[in-house]
Amino acid sequence: MLPNREGQKVPNVTFRTRQNNEWVNVTTDELFNGKTVIVFSLPGAFTPTCSSTHLPGYNELAKVFKENGVDEIVCISVNDAFVMNEWAKDQEAEHITLIPDGNGEFSDGMGMLVDKAELGFGRRSWRYSMLVKDGVIDKMFIEPEKPGDPFEVSDAQTMLNYINPEATKPQLVSLFTKVGCPFCARAKTMLKENGIDYEEIVLGKEVTTRSLRAVSGGTTVPQVFVDGKLIGDSEALAAYLGAS
Repeated sequence: MLPNREGQKVPNVTFRTRQNNEWVNVTTDELFNGKTVIVFSLPGAFTPTCSSTHLPGYNELAKVFKENGVDEIVCISVNDAFVMNEWAKDQEAEHITLIPDGNGEFSDGMGMLVDKAELGFGRRSWRYSMLVKDGVIDKMFIEPEKPGDPFEVSDAQTMLNYINPEATKPQLVSLFTKVGCPFCARAKTMLKENGIDYEEIVLGKEVTTRSLRAVSGGTTVPQVFVDGKLIGDSEALAAYLGAS
């Protein structure tokens, strides 16, 4: 059975990271001492669940976590520093600190290093999350031990419900734009001035005007969606922000 280490200190480990094209040692003391930190650990960078749901979920709720007393959110995986850095870029995970546990020392010290040889992965971390306060594990959410890669309890929303079940999730805002569009620039400025994070979808080869028409009914940009609801162009966004 995978151990629940609540009430214990995190393992004492030095991680080999790459910062500004140089090797930089980062210790667990530097990561955890005097801070409240969320850690989520997963089998591997660029793998499906990790990339589509696990990491994006924590990145999306990062501001809410910080409003509720969390100083830092750390993702740990048994991958090397180069892979973790590239994954951070690919995921645009600006709110998450990605830490390479290349030799599996931290995962092993947590009792979470498992054999994934059937997938050709070798030894990797079991999926889990934890809340760490001043280096001591306050709460752990460990995925059930069953075949495959279960993802039931280590998600961001479960952690947020533990920290503050009354916390309000941020709105999901998507913005369709086109390069050189002044009205799009105005919409982005309004969102930034109101402290609203957004996903920008730029019309081009992958997303066409036809795609925009299919989801919004129009062909002009910008088109703003909030929580799946069409708000409209920059004028409509200004009215929406003025009324909210």
